[in-house]
Parts: sequence; structure tokens; C-alpha cells
Amino acid sequence: MTLATPKGSVSMNQYPKIVSWIGVSVAGLAMFLLFASWVLVSFPIGSTVSGYFYGVDSLLKLELSGTSGNQSVVDSPIPNNVVMSDKEETSESSSEVPTSLNSPVDGSEGKDVKDLPDVPVVDENGASGKPVDTQVPSGSSSSSADENVETTHQTLSNDTNSHVSLSTTHNEDEDVAKPALGSSNVTEISVVPETNDSTPSSTDSKSGGNPASSDLPNDASSGSVDTGCDLYHGSWFYDPLGPQYTNNTCPVITQMQNCQGNGRPDKEYENWRWKPLQCDLPRFDARKFLELMRGKTIAFIGDSVARNHMEAMLCILWQVETPRNRGNKKMQRYYFKSTNTFVVRIWSSWLVKQTSEAFDYAPEGVAKLHLDAPDDRLMDVIPQFDVIVFSSGHWFAKQSVYILNNEIVGGQLWWPDKSKDMKINNIEAFGISVETILTALATHPNYTGIAIVRSFSPDHYEGGAWNTGGSCTGKVRPLAAGERVENGFTNIMHQKQVMGFNRAIKKLTNKSKLKLMDITEAFEYRHDGHPGPYRSPDPNKQTKRGPDGRPPPQDCLHWCMPGPVDTWNEFVLEIIRREYEDTKNSSS
Repeated sequence: MTLATPKGSVSMNQYPKIVSWIGVSVAGLAMFLLFASWVLVSFPIGSTVSGYFYGVDSLLKLELSGTSGNQSVVDSPIPNNVVMSDKEETSESSSEVPTSLNSPVDGSEGKDVKDLPDVPVVDENGASGKPVDTQVPSGSSSSSADENVETTHQTLSNDTNSHVSLSTTHNEDEDVAKPALGSSNVTEISVVPETNDSTPSSTDSKSGGNPASSDLPNDASSGSVDTGCDLYHGSWFYDPLGPQYTNNTCPVITQMQNCQGNGRPDKEYENWRWKPLQCDLPRFDARKFLELMRGKTIAFIGDSVARNHMEAMLCILWQVETPRNRGNKKMQRYYFKSTNTFVVRIWSSWLVKQTSEAFDYAPEGVAKLHLDAPDDRLMDVIPQFDVIVFSSGHWFAKQSVYILNNEIVGGQLWWPDKSKDMKINNIEAFGISVETILTALATHPNYTGIAIVRSFSPDHYEGGAWNTGGSCTGKVRPLAAGERVENGFTNIMHQKQVMGFNRAIKKLTNKSKLKLMDITEAFEYRHDGHPGPYRSPDPNKQTKRGPDGRPPPQDCLHWCMPGPVDTWNEFVLEIIRREYEDTKNSSS
């Protein structure tokens, strides 16, 4: 007997079709979402999308909330002459020397500094009436108002107790002028000290003399390298081959360092390369670097100049392989699959332990720097890195309290009892901080890598500070030999950094290698390499002096990309090559 189907009901055999259709639809939607996510992650459209997924820009704050002043570092106000590019990177300025230097840590005495330029400091709360501006330029590749470049020489004040040594590690060597080479294609600007006897042994350098014109590389794209040659004394020469990337072929340039993209009219600053006295420094070879770093990780740790340096390396590597962005809120991480190599950046403003809680008579909210303790956020991850490049110094202009042996010993833009002399000023604090972080590496039981200390990066505000008429506008080529103007603040910061470095070497107990990449003197000649007023794509920005003669707002601390900063990676590659290839040769 046949059972009749009730009128208006759905046949049972229709249900499988409905279920199948729903299943196919859901599966198709899921596959589409997965594919779309993969596309956005693997091929980010600019740094905004990349930052959204990986925290490359606005999310990369390293959770520094409450660690600097009464507000988070990422929210610190900035002077109106600067557009930010990394929220975590707020105050990038040279430091102020307090009026009392009664107790120098190293016991050194030196020149009086009363004749050095006076330049005020802006603290992170906008003290001293300095204007602030946190706007992002339109069209910026960064996802948020990111970078404060409060770049300035600071007041080197003097009284009866204020004596600081301005001698550098080169024993105040004078610059020796070099005759012109008479070549239309190759121009050389020398940086040649009379002696370099005090060059730290950690650089594996030898004293050298004036190079003859024949010392210039015949082929600017290559060159033999003497393993023991001093890399840091030499000359700048014009290389017609130009840079290995442009602002259009590198997607990770922070907008503020994208000088060509921001309308800078000249390009000669991109073509000058460095030639050591006794050897050639080859152009950065991306494939060679990746091969040397096969299965390894290089980390750039420090301030916004560390970011500037890392991005320059990424730009060159990007020309041979597009990396995968595997970063997060705490760490930028780029992965090069061909050699299983990571390029990493970690933000650490002072490189030492930082707290904000009240301590003794220092109130809550003011940054407390424990000068004898390394940044504890770094120590757990440091063993993961094979090469570390440190960058620090400019944050010692910010308001902070210095703690040593569990005692308040000084402060910057903070000292409640003016009747008492501080034991530690910001310059001494910088030197101690370098010794602290490097000693932590040199004695770490699980660290065996290479630690490269990139020496203090000079700024080039001329004629004043950022807010008193200082400017690097219109500089289009390196200074000639003999034109370099001594900067007392740069000299003493460099000196203290080298002292801290040398002290750490004496405490070495593990198999790590400490290297000083001493760029300071050579880069004092590169006033042409800063963004200057070309720090924003705004077509209406001011780039020339106004009717009152005041210069436009500008950045004379960070470096254009491409530009002189690319030389730092040539140094880095050579340091790594010497270490890895020499180690391999000696063991074979």
C-alpha cells in the first residue's frame, strides 16, 4: 500500500539537498574569509594594514603604559616642529648637562664647557612652555602619530663645580684636509684623524694614515676587505651607482624618513659612500647577509634611531626577498624564508630597568631609571638573538629619576632639593646604562652572540636648537675635511658610551662578542643626510625660512632613506662577516 504525502508538506528527500546547500555555502564563505585574511597578512597594503595585523606601527607600543611621566610614553606630547612616526618613540633629543657634576663616575676631569651652546629641553609633559603637536601628516604610511624627534643639543651649563671632559676616544684628533682628487665621477671627503691610538680594541682596528687616490675602489659595487682594517676612519666618496633601493621600492620606510616621497628636491645625499683608509667597505650584499645569517636572528634594540637603522636594512633585503611579517605588540619580526632568518626590533628607551611607582621621595608617575639593572623585558628574550644592535642616548634628555644601589642619586628635569648637588647627571647616567646592559649580556649564562653597540648618532642643528633657529635646511652634500664643527655634547656622550663599553668588556665571562660600531665622527660630516623640513608629504609644508628669518620645523636627527644610514648596515655586515667567516676559517 502506498502512503500519500500530506498536502503542503515538504518531501523528505528534499532535506538532504537543503542541508547540503547550507554546508556548501558555509564552507565557501569560510574559505573566502581565510583566503582574504591570508592575502592581507602576506601582502599588506602599506604599513596601515600591516600594523593592524601585526602591530608594526600603532600597535607596536611594547605596552609601556605608565612608564614615563604622568602618562604613557605613547601618549607623550611633542614639540610642534616634529611629526611623530612611532607612538612609543616620543622624545628623541640630546640631553641636558645639569649644573652640578661633583661626582663623576669615572673620576675624570676635563675641559670647561661654559662656551658650549645653550639649548633648552622639553620634558615629556610639555614643560617650559614648549608647544606640542601630535598630528600625523596626511598620506603618512604610518598608522598613527608616531615619532617625536625632539632633537636638540641641550644646555651645557657651567658653574664652579661644572667640569666635564670633552675629549673623545680619538684623543681630540684634528681633521686633516685632503687634496681634491680631480675626478668628475668620484669625489672624496676625508675624515682622517692625526692619530687613533685610543680606538677601542673591540673594533679590531689598526691605526692608519692618509689614503692615496688609488685607494678608492675601482668598482663601487665591490671591494676586498682586510680583516683587521679600521672601518671607522676614512672618507666619503661619491658613488654614481647610487642606492640599492628607492622610496618607491621599499614599503616599510617610516613616512618621516621618506625624504623623496616628502618632496625633497635634491638626491645627491643618496650617493655618498664610506671608504675606510686601509681597505674597501663593500656595498651591502643582501644575499650574502642572508646566507651568513642562515637560521639566525638579528635584533635592533633601542630608540627610534634603532628603528631607522632596522628599516634601512629591511629596505635592501626586500629587494631580493619579500619577508613575512610575524610581529606582534611587543616585537617587530620579519621572516626571510629562504634562509630562515629573522630581523627583529624591540623598543627600549633607556636599555635599563624603568619603573613609574613612587620611590623614596620621587613621586609616582616620574620615570625611575634603575641604572644598575638592565631592562628586564629584554633579558628573557636576549638568548634568542644571534646578533644584537643597540641604539640609545637621546632619551636621556627626558624627565627621569636616577636610582643606583637602591638610592636616588640624580635626575633629569627633576630634582626637588635645589640645595643639594646631584651625584649623577644625565650624561653620567648614559655611560652607566651602557655598561649595565652590556655587562648583562657579557655575563649572561645563555648568551653567546654578537652585541654591536652603534655609537652615538649625531644631530646637525646649526645656529641653535630646534626651537631657537637651529636648522639643517639646504644641506645637500657632506662637509669637506676640516669643515666639521666640534659638538661638545656629542663628544661627551660618545666618550661616556665608549667608557661604559670598555668597562663591560672587562667583565666578560661568557662566549659573547662585544663590538663597538663607532660611527659618530664619520657621521658628523653628514649634515646633508637628515630629513630637515622634508618630514611630511604635506604639499603646503614650509621648507624655507620665513619672513622673520626663522627656519621651518625640521628633523635633523634621524636619517633619510635611502641615505647615509645605509652605511650602518655595510658596517654591520662587515662585522658579522669578520666574525662568522674568520671563526669558520680558524676552525677548519
